[in-house]
Amino acid sequence: MLQGLYSAAAGMAAQQQQIDGVSNDLANVNTVGYKHVRVGFRDLLYNSQGNQAGATVDAGAGAAASFIGRSQAQGTLQNTDQPLDVAIAGSGFLQVRTPDGRLALTRDGSLRLDDRGRFTTSDGALLVPGLQVPQNTPIDRISIARDGAVRVGGQAIGNIQLVNVTSQDGLQPLGDNRFAVTPESGPARAAGNDTALLQGRLEGSNVSMSDAMVDMMTAQRGYQMASRAIAMQDQMLEVANQVKR
Repeated sequence: MLQGLYSAAAGMAAQQQQIDGVSNDLANVNTVGYKHVRVGFRDLLYNSQGNQAGATVDAGAGAAASFIGRSQAQGTLQNTDQPLDVAIAGSGFLQVRTPDGRLALTRDGSLRLDDRGRFTTSDGALLVPGLQVPQNTPIDRISIARDGAVRVGGQAIGNIQLVNVTSQDGLQPLGDNRFAVTPESGPARAAGNDTALLQGRLEGSNVSMSDAMVDMMTAQRGYQMASRAIAMQDQMLEVANQVKR
């Protein structure tokens, strides 16, 4: 009977992870370049119930959920008409160095110029490799080509380089829409020719509000069913204790 409690509790924990994942997606529905998380479910250990239950009857210990990566579907491309905004069309990332010195990957192309004319993200992470324009350059004189070539008034000053990894699901989330490479993702390498930068645009989140709300309701109903199973197991234990007395 206790096994039933454990199985129901495992179900509640699994559905809570699903709710957490969907909640995170909904919180980032307007985050530039955000990719929604994918949650998978798996059965926990099955055990034979013995001769009285039959040789082929096994009972599981419930279900568990785990994050299995992020959808890499392209988000909606939004026109901003801002010269420093760039959207990544295709599979790839910008490489940046965070204020604490770590290398990270991001698809957030809302770029800025710092007081020295260096390209940074909106929160101050520097592009890698570094790219700098002459100080006091008007941003409307900056052009960014599809291959990342940057020009100021027609004069080439460098390139914004796009990178990719072998397995994007292996990237480690760092928060702030950034990721770190891991042995599972493979090292960062130059992105393929099918990846391009689009100036004056930003890639929106690929979260679908309707799908996320359906997933949220499904997870909530699953959580309620698991909690009712615990209540039923508790009633059965209470009856068993009364019979014993």
